[in-house]
Amino acid sequence: MPFDVEQVRARLPGRQIEWFRSVSSTMTIASRLARDGCPSGTIVGADGQVAGIGRHGHSWQSEIHAGLYVSMVLRLPLAARDLPLAMLALGLGVEEAIVETTGLAADLRWPNDVLINGRKCAGILAQLEADAVIAGIGINVSHTEFPSEIADLATSLLLAGVRVEREDLLVALVNAVEGCCKILSGDGGAAAILRMFERDSSYALGRRVRVEQDGREIVGVTCGLDASGFLKVRTDDGKETTILAGGVRPA
Repeated sequence: MPFDVEQVRARLPGRQIEWFRSVSSTMTIASRLARDGCPSGTIVGADGQVAGIGRHGHSWQSEIHAGLYVSMVLRLPLAARDLPLAMLALGLGVEEAIVETTGLAADLRWPNDVLINGRKCAGILAQLEADAVIAGIGINVSHTEFPSEIADLATSLLLAGVRVEREDLLVALVNAVEGCCKILSGDGGAAAILRMFERDSSYALGRRVRVEQDGREIVGVTCGLDASGFLKVRTDDGKETTILAGGVRPA
């Protein structure tokens, strides 16, 4: 079904929402709007994307009408070095919205994956554009199948047993993301977001993982996040390594 953007505008009054049937990437349009001075909270969404962007230049599977594909412009009082913390706040917001609308138990895999039953159902990408954070969010809502190369790794809310309207999910998502970003930029600050992520992620503490970083494989047990939001892993020789990037997987 096409997305009912007028229903969402009525539920989020006064907010700039740009909706398209199909685009190359919502991130590209949101970045342009941010450069042109659009207000914080502006939403760009599409029923489908032909060149959805994932981490490290990967594509995001964007089947038309099957997922929620949006980018938000967030003008936050953060420095560039705080982008990893913003990523954690965004992940918490996406997780909260999914739990609120579906009742499913969601998990967070550092730094930007939301999992259902161990499989990825949502991903987040954040980048700076002038004084704004562009938050690209993709949630698999009603996909019934995936390409063979990711079929064992991905899931959707429908495959997990819950049918949810994309309009309801977007409203919950906007409120949850802005709530978590308010915590990050408010009195709670980074410490509160770090605590929340460690609480909600089975990957943050005590999980044996395998990570590819800088061309080498790191295997060890996670031991929390550092003050900047990076993951710490203690290898079998007792050394602690900070993971700055790279896919984290169970070992």
